Amino acid sequence: MGRHVQAGEVQVWTEQVGDGPDVLLIGGLGDTVESWQFQLDGLADRYRLTAFDNRGAGRTAMPPGPLTVEAMADDAAAVLRELDIPSAHVAGFSGGSLIAQELALRHAAAVRSLVLQSTWAAMDHYVRTLLRIFRWQAAAAPSERDFLEAFFVWVYTARAHNDGTVDRFIEEVLAFEHPQSTEDFFAFADACERHVTAGRLGGITVPTLVLAGGADALTRPDLGRAVAAEIPGATFEVMDGEAHQPFQEVPELWNARVHAFWQDTGRQSAEP
Repeated sequence: MGRHVQAGEVQVWTEQVGDGPDVLLIGGLGDTVESWQFQLDGLADRYRLTAFDNRGAGRTAMPPGPLTVEAMADDAAAVLRELDIPSAHVAGFSGGSLIAQELALRHAAAVRSLVLQSTWAAMDHYVRTLLRIFRWQAAAAPSERDFLEAFFVWVYTARAHNDGTVDRFIEEVLAFEHPQSTEDFFAFADACERHVTAGRLGGITVPTLVLAGGADALTRPDLGRAVAAEIPGATFEVMDGEAHQPFQEVPELWNARVHAFWQDTGRQSAEP
């Protein structure tokens, strides 16, 4: 069962499962705790996993005022403090990877390691154009289902569309009792568009694994490669044939890779 945790001015919906080293999972645009279900189910036998709904998503309300990645990074740090977690392995995807980057820069002691999936350090013209397209789709779509079908073309592989996986995800989104408003969806997108960590990522000192989907047309592998190049000692890997969210499409593969990374990180920190 989940519960709200006080993070400054925000009541953040948080869920925690499992036992072992602490892991904090940070979702992206419009995504909630449920986006990490394959990790909450598949890694709880080895880790204590904490996931939460960002501001304006799911069961966490959007407070008044402008939304920034820095504020959401502070929320993440507050969640860890309120749950008495001194530090955690942190994994974030897409917009959540920006929050994870900023968490490591603003609250370094709270982060043991970073996994950044489908990440970037500054949006280029191509990605900004895609965001404008998403706005037009949201305004013009005849229904929420139509918008999701159009949006998910950019998120999941053709394989997932053709084998029914995307249809199942859409049904789950439509049945969710806490839908995100269009205004909050765009507020998160705007915050990510404005946010830039390029030129600052050298300040991240923890072990970092940057993962990119080889078929990700939204956050292309070259964007992730640039992030890894700036973080000292970071590892960059491309998951061939995968799109924006391989942790959902091939969770067994993704879970195994991050588990190996966390194990290596634990051994390194234990060495004298």
